[in-house]
Amino acid sequence: MEYIRITSIDDPLFKQMHQLMQNIFPPEEVLEFELWREPLEDSGIRVFVAVHEGKVVGATEYRYYEDFNVAMTDFTIIGEAGLGIGPFLANKRADDLKALAEANGKQLFGMFAEIYDPYRVEHYEFGGVKPMDPYVRREVLSHLGYRRLDFPYVHPSWNNDGKAVEGLDLSFLTIDPEVNEIKAELVVAFLKRYYTVLPNKPQKWLDMIANLETEETVALKPF
Repeated sequence: MEYIRITSIDDPLFKQMHQLMQNIFPPEEVLEFELWREPLEDSGIRVFVAVHEGKVVGATEYRYYEDFNVAMTDFTIIGEAGLGIGPFLANKRADDLKALAEANGKQLFGMFAEIYDPYRVEHYEFGGVKPMDPYVRREVLSHLGYRRLDFPYVHPSWNNDGKAVEGLDLSFLTIDPEVNEIKAELVVAFLKRYYTVLPNKPQKWLDMIANLETEETVALKPF
């Protein structure tokens, strides 16, 4: 299996990846094809596909924020079961992020990830691929060391229509497992930076940010 970076929507592998996203995710989670051009050309956004026998069978997008010394996993897609795509992507991503942090003169502090709450999104099929089932993904993230940030989470729809997407938690993986809370200031700064690209923020998101700004820390809780 190959781990190949995508930097242009003109790459034939990107067309396969975008179709895979449409097969797996609900529509409000998928940025339309042409709107990917600028993000893919951003050196800070890292989009990789897992290619097996010439076919895109998985993908991951993530980014490393040098000033925060944290990463964000935008998504991980496992297109087929039984190929070991999940561990392949996770290991390759971890190696890449370790190298990026070391180049920044630091050890990575941790990584954010959004994760569906299976008790609120059971109707999502996720392409019928069992490893993408919210129950399975939540258990996998838990085993990797991710924990839920303890506040009610919403995010702006990627349709940029001003709607709030619910049914998810924001989670965080600390490289040091003894860390049980992180600064609310970091969470706020990260979320504001991450969703800058979407100007139509829903009121629920704005209220969530305002509430976080009154807190000192946010606890990390098991899923």
